[in-house]
Amino acid sequence: MTEQLNAFLPGQGMPSNDDAADRYPMAVEDIPAESTDNVTQNSDYFVEKDGLRFAGVHLLLDMVGAGNLTDKDLIETVLHEAAAAAGATTLHCHLHQFGNGGISGVLVLAESHISIHTWPEHEFAALDIFMCGQCDPYKAIEKLREAFTPDSIQLNEHKRGLSL
Repeated sequence: MTEQLNAFLPGQGMPSNDDAADRYPMAVEDIPAESTDNVTQNSDYFVEKDGLRFAGVHLLLDMVGAGNLTDKDLIETVLHEAAAAAGATTLHCHLHQFGNGGISGVLVLAESHISIHTWPEHEFAALDIFMCGQCDPYKAIEKLREAFTPDSIQLNEHKRGLSL
């Protein structure tokens, strides 16, 4: 089941591993605690946390009122920085720039991927971050927010492979 989270505004703070209440400026009970605390990693890189076993956390981010959506070099740099912040290992990056300046691409990770699709004419970027193992995809969000300075971010989370 995908959980819908309320949007947050830039500059209002991002996740803290120390206290779930610091994660986002919204009701704490609505926030999934995705810190790598209490996570067990198996040889198959499935995650075991809070009595659940799943392949990994998949975050979908819609950034509205975003900037820097046509700067291919900046986007590549920030994708690498976001992966590093989450504790992921980059394998390959492929970005394509369209005639309107929009960019689509993916940063392939040993732990899965971060993808981006931008619509500069609408100041909109759609990103997804899927990570398995002990990576914390929530730690990638701050780097993305800093680079694209959106007015708001809509965040959805899905635990992949939960039913296996």
